[in-house]
Amino acid sequence: MPLKLETFSNLKGGNALYKALAHPLAAERLQALIRELAAAGPVAVYDPRGILASLAELYDLSAWELEGIYLQRIEHLLEGGEVLGRRPRPVTELPASRAASLLVCAFDAQRLCDHIRHLVPAGMRVRTLDEARLPEAMLTNPRRYLDPLNFATNFAFLRDAEGQHTTVACCNYWHGYGARGTRLWLRLYDPEGRVLAEWTEALPEALASYRIDSREVRRRFGLGEFTGSLFMHAQRIAGHDVVKYALDTYGDDPSELSCTHDANAWPADYYAGLPAPREEERVILWIQNSNPVPIPAGAVGLSRMGSDEVRRLDREIPPFGTYGLDTRELFPELRWPEQLEVHAGRHFVRPRYEVLRQGRPRRIAHANVERTDLEPDPRLPELVGGLLGKGHILPAPLLPPEAWITEVQPTPMARGQRELPLALVVQDASGEEVLRYRFGRIPRAESVAVSVNGLLEQAGKGLPSGYGHVELVYDFGEGGGADGWLHGLFRYTRRDSGHAAETSFGAHLYNMPLVYRNEPQSYISEPPGLSTRLFLRLGPEGTDTFCQLIYPASRPWHPFSDTRLILFDAAGREVAQAGLRIPCGGSRLWRYSELFDEAARRRAGEGAYVMIRDLTCRLFGYHGLERAGSGGAVFSLDHMFGF
Repeated sequence: MPLKLETFSNLKGGNALYKALAHPLAAERLQALIRELAAAGPVAVYDPRGILASLAELYDLSAWELEGIYLQRIEHLLEGGEVLGRRPRPVTELPASRAASLLVCAFDAQRLCDHIRHLVPAGMRVRTLDEARLPEAMLTNPRRYLDPLNFATNFAFLRDAEGQHTTVACCNYWHGYGARGTRLWLRLYDPEGRVLAEWTEALPEALASYRIDSREVRRRFGLGEFTGSLFMHAQRIAGHDVVKYALDTYGDDPSELSCTHDANAWPADYYAGLPAPREEERVILWIQNSNPVPIPAGAVGLSRMGSDEVRRLDREIPPFGTYGLDTRELFPELRWPEQLEVHAGRHFVRPRYEVLRQGRPRRIAHANVERTDLEPDPRLPELVGGLLGKGHILPAPLLPPEAWITEVQPTPMARGQRELPLALVVQDASGEEVLRYRFGRIPRAESVAVSVNGLLEQAGKGLPSGYGHVELVYDFGEGGGADGWLHGLFRYTRRDSGHAAETSFGAHLYNMPLVYRNEPQSYISEPPGLSTRLFLRLGPEGTDTFCQLIYPASRPWHPFSDTRLILFDAAGREVAQAGLRIPCGGSRLWRYSELFDEAARRRAGEGAYVMIRDLTCRLFGYHGLERAGSGGAVFSLDHMFGF
C-alpha cells in the first residue's frame, strides 16, 4: 500500500507540491477546508494542474459528495483515465454543475480562477488551496508559493528518555548565500503524533552555529520523557533548500555516545543498508511517519535482502507518529552479516536505526534511499580503467588497526542491482596502495562483510603511516554489470572498550575534469565538483573531535591538496585557521585538540565549528567525537556533509 505521490525525482529533485501538501501547518488548514466543503453540500473540483490525486493520497475526501471533476488540458481528457473513480469532464461543462462549491485544486490560483469565472454558476462558492497556504511571514518567496525555497523542511529524531539525550547541530549556511532574517520553525511530536512543543528560533545574521538539545527542550517546555519527531522548517533562506544537520546521541552514562546524519527530506519507496543484529544485539528501526495520514497496518515491512518475501508490520502508525520496530519482531532468525530491505511505501523519510548490545552502549546510524530507476550501465566495464580511470570510489576511514577493528560490508542500494562486482582497496595515508581484495561478483542475496584488520594480517601487510583509508571500487575482472550507485556500510570497534560505531554512504567519481552522468558531483553548480566545503561540528566539553579527510581520485589529480580548516565561534566569527596538505589518493586523520592550540580553542568556546575548504580538489570526510572512559575510549563516527 505505497502512497501514490511524487516526493523526489533524480531528474527533477524534490517535489515542492508534496512539501506544501504534507506540511504540518498546511495539513491543519487543508483538513479544515475539506470539512467545510463537505458540510456545504456537493463539491465540484477543477484540477488544471493534476493535484487532486496527490491531495487524495494524503487526506480523506470520502465525506465529499463529489459532483464532478473538471480538467483544462484536452490531452488529459483524451487519455480516458479516471480520477477518484470518476471520469473527468472538460471545464467548459462547468456551467451545468449543480455543486454548492467549486474547489480550484491549485496554489497561486487567482489567474486560474479568473480564466473560468464566467463558467461558474451563480451561487457556487469558489474555494482554492490558497486557503491552506502557510503564513506569508514563513515564506522565502511569497510570489511563487511552490518555490522549493519555501519548503526547506526536514525531520529529526529527538529523544530525552531513560537517561538518553539528543542534539541537532549545524550552522546558518544560508547566510553565506545572502539570506537575511533566517529562522527555524520547529514542532516536536510524541510517538502518537501529538504536538509536544512548537517554537521558532531566529538564527543570527552570520554563519553562526545552532544546537537544539533535547534536555533544554524538555526544561523549556516542562515536558516529561519523550521520544519522537522534530519537524524543522528553515524560513527566509537562500541558495540551498535542504536542511542538513548532525545528530548526536549521548547519555547520563558517559559511555553513551553516538552520531548520525540528517534524514533525506523526501519519503521514499525503499531503504536499504539496514544490518541484521549479531546474536547479542537488537536492531531498532525508527519509523517516523512523515505525513498527515496514518500509516495503515501492513503498509510497511521488511525483507531479507535478495528475497521476495516481505514481512509486514501489523500496526498502524498515526500521522507524524514514531514507532521503534525491533527487527527481530519480523525476522527473529536473521543475523549479521545479513541485511534487511525496508519497504517504506513513501510513508517516512530516511530512517535511523539503533543497535542495542547487551552490556554495551547503543549506537545510532541511518539506512539509505534505495533507487528504483536504475539499471546496469553497459558502458561502465569499458570506461573503468579507461576514460574513468579508477571509476566510482566509495572511501571510508581505516582507523589505526592497533586501536580499532574496521569491517566493510557492500550494500545493494538499487532495486535493479542483481550483483555487485567489487574490489576493496586499502590505501595508506600517504596514498600508497597496500592491498587489494577482490570480492568477485557478489549476488544480491549474498551478504558479505570482511575485517580489514584480518585481510592485513593474512597478507602480512602493515600501514606505513599507522592508518589510512579503504575504497570500494568496481572490479570487472570476472565480468558483471554495475550502475554507478555503489554503497557500503563501515563498522568500527574500539579494541580496548568494545565501543562501536558505523556509517554508510555511496560512491562518486572524484577529482577528474571529465564528466560522466553528472559526476564528479557538485552540490552548488554544474559538475565537475572539484572543490570542498565541509561542516565539522565540534563536541562539548569533555570530548575531543576527530576528523579524517580523504583525497580520492578517479584519475591522477593535483599531487597534494591545499586544504584550509577555518575555526568559527558560535556567533560565526572566524577565530583561527590551519592548513593541511593531503597526498592524492591519501588521507589525514587529525584532532581538534592537536591542530588548534589551547588559546584558539578557548577563544572559540562552546558551540564552535570548523569549515573545511579546498579550491583545488574534492575531499570526502568523516567526523566523530571521542571521550576517555574507565573501560577504554568511547567514540562516535559518521560521514560529513557540505552545503
